[in-house]
Amino acid sequence: MAVYVYSITAAGHPQHLDGLTGVGDPPAQLRIVRAGPLSAIVSDTSEDLRPKRRDLLAHQTVQERLMADGTVLPLRFGLTAGDDDAVREVLEQHCDEYTQRLAALDDCAEYHLKVSIDEDVLLRQVLAESGDARRLNDDIKAGNSNPDLPLALGELVVKEVQARHQAMGAGITESLRPHVREERMSEPTGGDFLNISFLVDGENRERFLSAEKDLTDELGEVFNFRLYGPLPAYSFV
Repeated sequence: MAVYVYSITAAGHPQHLDGLTGVGDPPAQLRIVRAGPLSAIVSDTSEDLRPKRRDLLAHQTVQERLMADGTVLPLRFGLTAGDDDAVREVLEQHCDEYTQRLAALDDCAEYHLKVSIDEDVLLRQVLAESGDARRLNDDIKAGNSNPDLPLALGELVVKEVQARHQAMGAGITESLRPHVREERMSEPTGGDFLNISFLVDGENRERFLSAEKDLTDELGEVFNFRLYGPLPAYSFV
């Protein structure tokens, strides 16, 4: 048996957990481990817990309930300790660090933004705006059989697309940065060129959302903006 740790809060957090259960089958009962000015929300769990849908949902529900009542340091799914004393020891050892991080996250939520662009539109832009790419493409279309031309064109297009992705991502980030407290960049996946999390406080939340909407309207339908939030601030713990 191990102890599953959901999150850390200040000891004075309301910690309204009535009606909630934790991970596991059957669902575990939640409890609070206290150490000075800090508390950890925990439950018992088996050593071989796996990220099943029900358990992921239980973990997230605990974070959202706590987040609704105050600041929380949400921990990633799967963090365990040997027992309550081990949890208490970590809280004591890192008391200053956790207290400072709670202060930094006060009245904040995470917003996660992913952006992609229609690749056909982008390729047409590259061929229209890059003289070198246009010349290579025209030579190939004209029947030039040099086997090096398609490779050269492909390499040039890849470089141009990467440069444009980087520039577009930087421009979007720069436009939103005045309305956020912190940001965390992640490696884009799939067709996205931007994958970034923002820490936004309550005072700037409407301005941030308005700025994001203005960007989507300005850039048009060839861009696909997906904004998720407000979320527990996993990326900023």
